[in-house]
Amino acid sequence: MAAATAMRRRGGGGGMDDDKMVFETTEGVEAITSFDAMGIKDDLLRGIYQYGFEKPSAIQQRAVMPIIKGRDVIAQAQSGTGKTSMIALTVCQTVDTSSREVQALILSPTRELATQTEKVILAIGDFINIQAHACVGGKSVGEDIRKLEHGVHVVSGTPGRVCDMIKRKTLRTRAIKLLVLDESDEMLSRGFKDQIYDVYRYLPPDLQVVLISATLPHEILEMTTKFMTDPVKILVKRDELTLEGIKQFFVAVEREEWKFDTLCDLYDTLTITQAVIFCNTKRKIYYSVFYFWIRWIG
Repeated sequence: MAAATAMRRRGGGGGMDDDKMVFETTEGVEAITSFDAMGIKDDLLRGIYQYGFEKPSAIQQRAVMPIIKGRDVIAQAQSGTGKTSMIALTVCQTVDTSSREVQALILSPTRELATQTEKVILAIGDFINIQAHACVGGKSVGEDIRKLEHGVHVVSGTPGRVCDMIKRKTLRTRAIKLLVLDESDEMLSRGFKDQIYDVYRYLPPDLQVVLISATLPHEILEMTTKFMTDPVKILVKRDELTLEGIKQFFVAVEREEWKFDTLCDLYDTLTITQAVIFCNTKRKIYYSVFYFWIRWIG
């Protein structure tokens, strides 16, 4: 059991204190502090406000406009900074919903993240009738084929399943104008590099590429030179990389079997309305869910 993180929705999905964030950006990048000032479609604005967002997070204030304008963008964004809603917003603004072709492709390292991105796109794009589909492993290939042949505007997926759908000629790439690589550092560390290049080979040459990464090691920067054109860079200063909106504590537990009881003690002591608990094995997840159910619900 690695960590338990309390979460809250704030602004455009970010948990950071916007006033304290310090960015290093490409010259000319400005912080736009309201969604209304971004020139977003009226019906999309309705979806954003209905979803509960009041103002853009720090990364959204700087990255949304360059993406909407069609620039290649490298944005440094960690979990809790509003990156998923930023992806959803820019994708919904960019696609033409009158054409039932895939126009935006979002690649993520995990099924869960790809599915979450799909859900946020569908939620904030409700009033513009956006059609999105998550292509991920573990789901029915037949369902993917059925959805893609019916026609969607956006595909959010993992590299392996997306590559499979492209090779089957079920995912048609001719109209794709925007490629988003989410959590690029994770994808490279997990060995997806060849699959990403494989997908990229099938995409149109005049493609806009947006790369989102919590860290920017040399491998990522080297990769960007191969398929990005004069990208706008929006980077968090090195000494600002810790999330200030999420308090972090370390509890030393001497034995593995004591971890669950320690977690239960925290829940008994603190008021936690929403949380994500990270575990390093499926067995621990099932064990935790079962005993949480027994202790507080059953």
